[in-house]
Parts: sequence; C-alpha cells; structure tokens
Amino acid sequence: MIRTRFAPSPTGYLHIGGARTALFSWAYARKHGGVFILRIEDTDLERSTPESVQAILQGMSWLGLDYDEGPFYQMQRMARYKEVIGQLLASGHAYHCYASKEEVETMREQQRAAGLKPRYDGRWRPEPDKVLPAPPAGVAPVVRFKNPLDGSVAWNDLVKGIIEISNTELDDLVIARPDGTPTYNFCVAVDDWDMNITQVIRGDDHVNNTPRQINILKALGATLPQYAHVPMILGADGERLSKRHGAVSVMQYLEDGYLPEALLNYLARLGWAHGDDEVFSMAQFVAWFNLEAISRSPAKFNAEKLLWINQQYLKTADNARLAELTTPFLLRDGGDLANGPPLTEVVQLLKVRVSTLVELADAAVLFYRYLEPSAELVAQHLPAEAIPALNALASRFMAVEWKRQTIQETLKAVVAESGLKMPKIAMPLRVLVTGETQTPSIDATLELLGRETVICRLQEQLAKLSA
Repeated sequence: MIRTRFAPSPTGYLHIGGARTALFSWAYARKHGGVFILRIEDTDLERSTPESVQAILQGMSWLGLDYDEGPFYQMQRMARYKEVIGQLLASGHAYHCYASKEEVETMREQQRAAGLKPRYDGRWRPEPDKVLPAPPAGVAPVVRFKNPLDGSVAWNDLVKGIIEISNTELDDLVIARPDGTPTYNFCVAVDDWDMNITQVIRGDDHVNNTPRQINILKALGATLPQYAHVPMILGADGERLSKRHGAVSVMQYLEDGYLPEALLNYLARLGWAHGDDEVFSMAQFVAWFNLEAISRSPAKFNAEKLLWINQQYLKTADNARLAELTTPFLLRDGGDLANGPPLTEVVQLLKVRVSTLVELADAAVLFYRYLEPSAELVAQHLPAEAIPALNALASRFMAVEWKRQTIQETLKAVVAESGLKMPKIAMPLRVLVTGETQTPSIDATLELLGRETVICRLQEQLAKLSA
C-alpha cells in the first residue's frame, strides 16, 4: 500500500512551494490507490502558531487536497518520541552529552579558525577503551544520536537519482534537548516509521536531512521509505521565490480571484510535464502523474502564465458556480444583487473577457450599481449632434421587443437616420446608461440592464443636459 505524507511546519501560511509538494504527494497516492496523510510538524514551539495551523488546513481545503489520515500533530506524540529515545539509549545508538552551548560554540569557532567544517567533536561519545569524565553536577544533558563513523549513506532518489553522502560528513545529531523535547530530524524519522510512509516527496532543501533520517531509521531497524526530492521554485529572475514573485499565502489567491483548480493546474506544471499539455483536469493529472517526469532543475514561477491558466478555467466554468464565487466580490464593490439581472446571465456575458473573479466582479458591478457619469465624462464623450439621436432612441426603446437583436436593429436605424457614425451614438449611450466607457457590446449590455432601467437612466441624463 502506497502511503505518502505532507508534513508542513505551522510557522507561517501555506505557500506555493508547500502547496506543490502537497499536490505531488496527494497525486502519487491517488494514482496508486494509496493513502495520503497530513502531519503537522509543530515541535518548533517558538515559531509554531494555531493561526498557521488554521492557514494550512484552510489552504488544503480550498485546494481540494483531501487527506485520508490526520492531521497528526507531533506535539501530541511526545510520549512516543521519548519511548524511542529510550530504545536508542538502551541499544547504544544514542548517548547523553553534557557539553554546554558555550562549549559547543567555542569548539566550532576553533574548527572554523583552523579551516575545518564546524561539527560536534564527539567528546561525550562513548567508545571502547574511552574514559568519559564524570557528568557535571546540575547540568541537564542533551541526547545525541551515535552516527556511524565510516561508510556512507546512499539512496536512489526518485527525482535526482543516486545520492551518496559519507558518514564522515555527519556529526552526532542532537535528538533530544536538555528539557527532553525531541528535535526535528528525529521526530520526522519516527513519524515516517510509525505511519508506514512508503514515499517521502518533499523539497530538495531537505536533501541534507535525509542521510541523518536514514541512519536513525536503520538504527531502529525500520523499513526505509523511498525519497523524492523536488527542486525548488524560483522567481522569474532566477532568485529564490519570495513575496515579490508571488510566494504569498495560497489563500491570497482566493482573495485575488483565482479558481483553486487553476492554481493546482499551474502548480502541477511547475517542474512536471505531460507532453505539451497545459490545461488539464485533476483527474487527468492523477492519471498522468509520475515522479520520473519531474524535472531535476528548479522551476520558475510565472505570474502571467498562472493568470492565463485561470482565464482558461473561467471561460469554461459553470455559470452558477461562478455567480456564487463572484458574489462576495460584487458585494464588496457595492453591488445590490436584488436590483439587477440574474447574475448567471451576466457571468455568461463577461467570463470570456476577464482573467480573475475580481475582474469579473468589477465588470459586472455596473449591472448592480449605477455609477452616474461625471460632467467631465459626459462632456468628453457626448457631442451635441448626438443628443437628438439619443432622444429618438429613448422613445423607440419603449416600443421594441427587448431582445439583443431588436435593440441592435433599433440602434442601427437611429444611427442611419441621424447621419452620424455608430461610435458617435453608441459611446455616449454607454456613458449615460452605465457611467462607464468600457462594457461588453452595447446591445448585450442594454438587454441585461432591462428596458425600464435603460430608458429611465437615458431620459434622466438627457433631461439634465437640456436643463
């Protein structure tokens, strides 16, 4: 049984990189009929917050990345970690170290000064024929893992290929602090063991943690998972992804009017590909997904490409769903949905013209809130010779069937009779009725606004001009 996990630390929001890791882990489990687990790694008490936990859960829910088990919280597993630390101490794979922080820092400064890699020198490591000093009174020790002194750690990374690191590069890792709380790498190894994780899919910033975790698992006699380290996401300029590149909370994309399936589609294409396919459903992604197709090179985040993909999804989205999703943005813009056409019809007209739900709401609000044109706007777009034609339009609109075709026919007839060109009448008509200079085609806009609204606004504005 395939078992994958997403294990974020709740020290901030769920960002783009974390969401992609979650997506790949989720897709791999779904592809193989396996189990996807959510684990919250909250042992960093200084930085972990309940708000960050909620942000992660909300982000996962909005994206639709459903998990089969969890969320599990490391802070609720302290008894288990202490039990395993006891096992390692009893088996000789761990030991107590009484070196103070100051001692360790002095040790590292001396090594750096000598041009050596700073590392713990093993002064409290028990060895045959080695005599250790008496433990100092009143000092609470840390527990260190007794890393092998020779050989190497090698694994066939499912993305990067064979990776091998000499054990001489690794010192004896602290696995429990003086107060007994376990450390990150130890907890991760125990969790992956207890949860029977078969594939660890994570960012390649964890590559250096992997040999330490493998050695701990070997000391416990545990079955090793397979590892897949996914290259990082960079900004378009090749620098590490930051807020200025779009590395904001996943929930910010909700606020900015993106569809979750569009964001998932874009994340799937960040460092993974299926031929030239750009837009695809999550069902297709799961069917196509494999770790071998993940690039070994960093992916570059492109905000314009994400916007284009969101636009493609908006064009084909269900109108009723889009109306529901657009409503909060419309209300924020001051729209009164009780006084206007059915929002589904407005959405149908506008969705091919916009890239986000925010843009959709901004374009739709004219149907639900009259923005009376300023005197400057009227003066700019209403030539005096157009006023008789506009009065004629107001009169004829009272009698015609209120359909887009007949509205267009009436407008063309008045234009022909006036001797003016279409823009000379259509633009001032648009400005007087909507208060805007940019709308969908004028006949479609008028049809949705409704006969009564159109005639009332037109007559009111023309009356002001003649007053």
